[in-house]
Amino acid sequence: MAEKHYKYVIVGGGVAAGYAARDFAKQGVKPGELAVISKEAVAPYERPALSKAYLFPEGAARLPGFHVCVGSGGERLLPEWYAEKGIELILSTEIVKADIASKTLTSAAGAMYKYDVLIIATGSTVIRLSDFGTQGADAKNIFYVREIDDADKLIEAIKSKKNGKAVIVGGGYIGLELSAVMKINNFDVTMVYPEPWCMPRLFTAAIAAFYEGYYAKKGVKIIKGTVAVGFDTNANGEVKAVKLKDGSVLDADIVVVGVGGRPLITLFKGQVEEDKGGIKTDGFFKTSVPNVYAIGDVATFPMKLYNDIRRVEHVDHARKSAEQAVKAIKASKEGKSIDVYDYLPYFYSRSFDLSWQFYGDNVGDSVIFGDSDPASPKPKFGSYWIKDGKVVGAFLEGGTADENKAIAKVARLQPSVQNLDELAKEGLTFASKI
Repeated sequence: MAEKHYKYVIVGGGVAAGYAARDFAKQGVKPGELAVISKEAVAPYERPALSKAYLFPEGAARLPGFHVCVGSGGERLLPEWYAEKGIELILSTEIVKADIASKTLTSAAGAMYKYDVLIIATGSTVIRLSDFGTQGADAKNIFYVREIDDADKLIEAIKSKKNGKAVIVGGGYIGLELSAVMKINNFDVTMVYPEPWCMPRLFTAAIAAFYEGYYAKKGVKIIKGTVAVGFDTNANGEVKAVKLKDGSVLDADIVVVGVGGRPLITLFKGQVEEDKGGIKTDGFFKTSVPNVYAIGDVATFPMKLYNDIRRVEHVDHARKSAEQAVKAIKASKEGKSIDVYDYLPYFYSRSFDLSWQFYGDNVGDSVIFGDSDPASPKPKFGSYWIKDGKVVGAFLEGGTADENKAIAKVARLQPSVQNLDELAKEGLTFASKI
């Protein structure tokens, strides 16, 4: 196959790729200079929709409704937009070999793409139970939700197993969001996870107690402290039961697994410097190789606010790292300088009637405030994290836009705190005064 040459190539077709394409267009990329190569069959979209509104029984989100960049209030980039801007959108194309020395990418079909500047935006892939050798993990109707194809298959199963039993394996983001969605679809839902409480990487026991209580009130059963060790199937090869390590067995028509992800960096192994499971970059998302950048989930970058290096798997960072890298590419070309990336960690989730936001770092002592009773008609509560006498992180459930801005400001400015009991009493008032 003939090789094609581009000035800029973005490999990957997720959120970071879509936002980078928009930023290249803003910077005035010329027609034919930029290509986006994606193994998915559709233009970049806002991935968080897949575990939320895409699965709703009524008023479900559908493409083209959530193509990037609507998730941050921007213009929706339909496939035609790329054509109008002279950006080549190369879909259904998996890159299987990357040779950074010769600046060449090779697809599964043998097509070759040459570049001057490479932006790695390959994102993450799900960790599968088959990776652990779990017995029966390849049964039909065991789902992982990462791409739109995954969500489409799950929707078909929801329709065919109407009002059935669903087991959700995992207690993090995907576990909590998919449990809510399956319940809204009128399934009998059980969540299973090994940790002592849900979302353990972010939630304290006190925060988790609210969500577990709320989910229980909605009819979601929660089994903690054990894991799925096997699956039974029916004559059609469909999952019919989940076997747990504690010896119990759960009937299941559908199983959804959310046990984490891993960055897709295999293509670049041994060719770029790595750190903390990702590709090491500087504050401009430049890798150890000139003219190669990494953005989104795959980038391990300096966190200026905390003077350390981190890798962040979240849509907000995917968007912002894309913008920073494209700005840096333009500045480098023009011999100018820009500020280094100064990211404030941000995470959020929505499920049932709940909506929370978190900013900053969840280290040190935590102080909970507000009404965290799961039985309250309108629960509203939050938490601050205090380290070395300063507030370093803030969480809020049920906040208004202004209140969420206030807790973000607190996490960014890190005000001093003398008395934790006083802080708990002040609650949101403390944030609004900063």
